[in-house]
Amino acid sequence: MLDYIKAGTGGDHASNLGCLIADDIARDAGVKSYIVDPVVVDELGPLARYSGLPELPRVSIFHALNQKAVARRAARDLGKKYEQLNLIVVHLGGGISIGIHEQGKVVDVNNALNGDGPFAPERAGGLPTGDLVKLCFSGKYTIDEVNKKLAGKGGCVSHLGTNDGREMEQKVKAGDQKTTLIVEAMAYQVSKTIGEMATVVSGKVDAIVLTGSFAYFPEFIEWIKQRVSWIAKVLLYPGEDEMTALAEAGMRVLKGEEQAREYK
Repeated sequence: MLDYIKAGTGGDHASNLGCLIADDIARDAGVKSYIVDPVVVDELGPLARYSGLPELPRVSIFHALNQKAVARRAARDLGKKYEQLNLIVVHLGGGISIGIHEQGKVVDVNNALNGDGPFAPERAGGLPTGDLVKLCFSGKYTIDEVNKKLAGKGGCVSHLGTNDGREMEQKVKAGDQKTTLIVEAMAYQVSKTIGEMATVVSGKVDAIVLTGSFAYFPEFIEWIKQRVSWIAKVLLYPGEDEMTALAEAGMRVLKGEEQAREYK
């Protein structure tokens, strides 16, 4: 795992530092360390792995830590075990990931890092591929610049010059037409992907769970609810409590409630 992280095998992301830091602390303290629900948690079903090109299989990269923790919280609130439910969990942050949790496994999810699913505050999401190819070969941009357009300078940043949900909320409330249009378009694309995920379990969805920093944005959430509430009840868990999620998962292993797995 450490070698993969140092080589950037699965991609570069700040969360890659987690296992390196955990390993350093554990070595100094003489104890075991655990990583919990990294962004490359892979529970995809076999059908979900196919794209239209065999050279480009679909891969699982999403906000697994927050999605899994919030899914368990929702299950407790519903009075059932996580493994008994079908949940669509929507992480609404700088990137947006939408996963279908089928009885405890995320069997399909958009790649929230490398250009898939709805556009997000700072990510471009799915794009017209032919036009993207032309952009890449236009000579105007380096590969690093294109990658930055996809993740970092895409989405709302490219349209509005900001990824700050509070700023967007203020402008929407003030009646700014451009901001309102872009934010509603993002909600529209999120809603479409929620609908896609519902088909994976043939519409048998127990709840749609909205989380992340943009879950504090009432107009944005309302636009989503208007389009998807017919699928299942919508539960709201704003923000990200990822430190608590790490602690809770570690305690499940220490208490023997869950078996630690080996990274492969």
